Amino acid sequence: AAKGRPMLSWVGKRPLREVRAFPAQLIERFNAGDSGGIGSDVDWSDWPDRCERGGLLFHGDNKEVLAHLLSSGFRGKVDLVYIDPPFDSGADYVRRVQLRGASGTARLDGETYTLGEQIQYTDIWANDTYLQFMYERLLLLKELLADSGSIFLHCDSAKGHYLRALMDEVFGPEKFLNEIIWSYRRWPSDTDAYQSMHDTILYYVNRVSSKHTFHRHYEEASASYMKRFGGKTQRLDEETGTRKITSEEATRGMPLRDVWDLSIVAGFKAERTAYPTQKPEALLKRIIEGSSNPGDIVLDCFIGSGTTAVVAQKLGRRWIGADINKGAIQTTVKRLAGVMEEQAAASGSEQQRFLTDDDGAPPSPAQLSFSTWRVNDYDLQIQHNEAVNLACEHLGVERTKTDPFFDGSLGRQLVKIVAFNHPATPLDLQAAAHELEVRDDERDAVLVALGRELACERWLEDYNRHRPINKLAIIELRSDPKYGKFFEHRPASARVSLETDADGSPCVRVTDFISPSILERLSSTEGVLAPQISDWRSMVDSVMIDTAYDGEVFNVVVADIPERKTEVVVGEYRVELPPGAALPVAVKITDMLGEEVIEVIPRE
Repeated sequence: AAKGRPMLSWVGKRPLREVRAFPAQLIERFNAGDSGGIGSDVDWSDWPDRCERGGLLFHGDNKEVLAHLLSSGFRGKVDLVYIDPPFDSGADYVRRVQLRGASGTARLDGETYTLGEQIQYTDIWANDTYLQFMYERLLLLKELLADSGSIFLHCDSAKGHYLRALMDEVFGPEKFLNEIIWSYRRWPSDTDAYQSMHDTILYYVNRVSSKHTFHRHYEEASASYMKRFGGKTQRLDEETGTRKITSEEATRGMPLRDVWDLSIVAGFKAERTAYPTQKPEALLKRIIEGSSNPGDIVLDCFIGSGTTAVVAQKLGRRWIGADINKGAIQTTVKRLAGVMEEQAAASGSEQQRFLTDDDGAPPSPAQLSFSTWRVNDYDLQIQHNEAVNLACEHLGVERTKTDPFFDGSLGRQLVKIVAFNHPATPLDLQAAAHELEVRDDERDAVLVALGRELACERWLEDYNRHRPINKLAIIELRSDPKYGKFFEHRPASARVSLETDADGSPCVRVTDFISPSILERLSSTEGVLAPQISDWRSMVDSVMIDTAYDGEVFNVVVADIPERKTEVVVGEYRVELPPGAALPVAVKITDMLGEEVIEVIPRE
């Protein structure tokens, strides 16, 4: 229970007495090199036996993911938490995508972060909902933190004052150590106020009585400081009380202040992923190096573009990440696979250096493998949300992001999208009618569905007969005379084969790929001539191969993930087939919008 003071109050505030822990379904494994995936000099004895060793990446609501981690044995074992939750800034984040290749100049809007099950990135909640959302997750994170652990919460001026009070309530005001200001430069905006160019990071420890991990960072001292305080004395002068610079400060600089001047990710071209809220690796490096040791467990349950996991991997830490957005998981998987491949290819003191201020080679990797898990089967809901989004675009529905029931409005009519896995029924109509009665909204409403049961006709006739307002109607997307040409989602498809080269080596070839979603969005691009796709590879973001696919878990043996947008996948891959194995070869292709397709090639 939270014990800190002062305590915030809000409508609907309730303690988190219990939370249901859903099982996690293993979706994919990645293992770089021949190391077996686990660092040789890392102690894994504290890792729960029921969890796979290596990096853990979870796709699902992070409240349910955190509950799953607690039930799996991670209580009190996480050494460092960094979270960059939505700021409630009113932003509406959209992932921007670009086709691959030198001529791939067409830019498309990818999946938005305003869908119901992706509420963490809607970023437009009222205070009460936002505070309850954060309160519950902070309580769970506190249970996961080790006694010597630390938590860093990234926020901005929109909700920073509320989050500071929440952190005091959950962890206790005596656990507060720093309010870190991350200062940066970006393109100025036209505003009659001072330019907002900083974020705030709240730094708390879990237990005051336990020694928390802290490694001091240094920055170059200014000339004026050296002139004023420099000298031969290496400590406080007892006679004059004057502060003199120490020998450590003379060689390494001054202890780092709580104001950090670091560039935003735009300043690091090689890091950019086009993820809207991506943070620079230099920022996470400073936090992870300062408050953890090699082999420690680092957790980020708002993983976003994956920067926390990537930096933790580079610095020899174990890591756990989670996000509700599938695009975030895919971006993170790509980045981690690339980092681990580089680490596996390097050796000893030639390990890759991280940034420019390392005194030597970074720590050895804690792991060269990770697994991706799904909590509470979110894929089905995201598929539905994609259909809802397309339907609203097709109908011209103005989305209402704050309405808990209706999805938007079409002129004066309120609009409710019926789940597309069943036709509209009288129960759907009754639910809409009840909602109108409860809110006493004097507007008509329309239900949008892919079909309707016959009983709906009689129900609508009886309901609307003597009703001047709050009338109900149904738009059937497959047959409605006005809206009946709705674009039905067709999955991507590919042509793949397993052949034998001239020297007898097995080779997987991808000879064609088509993404109807990309072609549809290109054809509907307004104001420009829709680009022609001359090379199928421009639509492909990555190709991965499993040489012994069991139909459930995809074990990545080959990963082709081009680093630059001007590069395309190879399309031909020599593979080693497990001797005597009867399991088929599988090829997973992900397009530039994040849609995945798995093609299975039976073994002869």
